Amino acid sequence: MGRSKIIPDRYGKEIERIKEVSAEMIGDCMQCGKCSAACPATGGMDILPNQIIRYLQLGRVDKVIESKTLWNCASCFTCASRCPRNVDLARLMEAVRLIVVRKREASKLKAERVPEIMADKRMPQQAVVSAFRKYSK
Repeated sequence: MGRSKIIPDRYGKEIERIKEVSAEMIGDCMQCGKCSAACPATGGMDILPNQIIRYLQLGRVDKVIESKTLWNCASCFTCASRCPRNVDLARLMEAVRLIVVRKREASKLKAERVPEIMADKRMPQQAVVSAFRKYSK
């Protein structure tokens, strides 16, 4: 991963928002790597799960947002179950995704679009209901 320099206050608001939304303590992670070792989705990730937390600890929200890992996380909570410090990485990833999606005002899901989305038979109904609940506000 290499050395990174902390960027003071550049992404301070985003980090605080991520902490608020996820209710997780990013600083509790001790970088043991158990989350990365247990994750079944690392094959499609460009940054390992423990590296995501490290970038957040360093205030590098930009690196997290630019990564494929953010969208490839299966939210299976395997990482959370293996963490010796009880840091729930899946909740952190969901918080970052939620903040990214809410930043893009145009990506809010409207009720009129649900039939169009459901026309795709591969789309799970649970995903549409969950997206509508999360992204309609």
